Amino acid sequence: MQKNYADPLVIGGKEFQSRLIVGTGKYPTLELMQQCHEASGADMVTVAVRRMALPGTDKTLMDYIDRDRFTILPNTAGCYDADSAVLTARLAREAGLSDFIKLEVIGDEKTLFPDVEELLKATRILAKEGFIVMPYTIDDPITARKLEDAGAAVVMPLGAPIGSGLGICNPYNIRLIMETVRVPVIVDAGVGTASDAAIAMELGVDGVLMNTGIAGARDPLAMARAMRLAVEAGRLAYKAGRIPRKLYATASSPLEGMIG
Repeated sequence: MQKNYADPLVIGGKEFQSRLIVGTGKYPTLELMQQCHEASGADMVTVAVRRMALPGTDKTLMDYIDRDRFTILPNTAGCYDADSAVLTARLAREAGLSDFIKLEVIGDEKTLFPDVEELLKATRILAKEGFIVMPYTIDDPITARKLEDAGAAVVMPLGAPIGSGLGICNPYNIRLIMETVRVPVIVDAGVGTASDAAIAMELGVDGVLMNTGIAGARDPLAMARAMRLAVEAGRLAYKAGRIPRKLYATASSPLEGMIG
């Protein structure tokens, strides 16, 4: 009898069948973005609140996202302090987008690393206002714990700088974060190809968020499919349990009882 491997991700009391979250930026066309969303199998799509309207076009970004199919995850991209991030989150809620918010408070334009102090401040405010706060943060277990204490529904440590495609640069810190917090851990930023996503999931994280890894690929539609399979395979491999690493070989077939 085949085992049931159904393993939904739960955030803010809502179940998601996919553990892959995808973005909406950097696609050559909105039509291609729409196709990639479907190919990815994702249930949640992140949207920068500041780029929702596209001047000079007949349709807006939101016209290309099936609200019945996808949960919208507004994000505060482009905010450099807690006040602007909180205001952006409130605008997203008033626009009827969602109570979910991907919280970004950037501290440096070159690295796009978060401003931890401002991030914590914004997390406290928004959590008290009933938002399901999903903060993008550095890969530091102490910061992750403080974000959980501040009311974050998940913590989202970077795998590498945003858009870098470097993959999971510090898997040991990601493991420490998982040991430190009780809320879900979702790797956000740095995934460049399917093997990066699989490695992240094999570490035991609860999900992966990506945008550039798909949108910037030579064939975004094929990469969206590859990322879907990688996240699924990585999660299944994590649950299956890998064999221990050993310095020396171990015979695949038992040697006992063999005729010499």
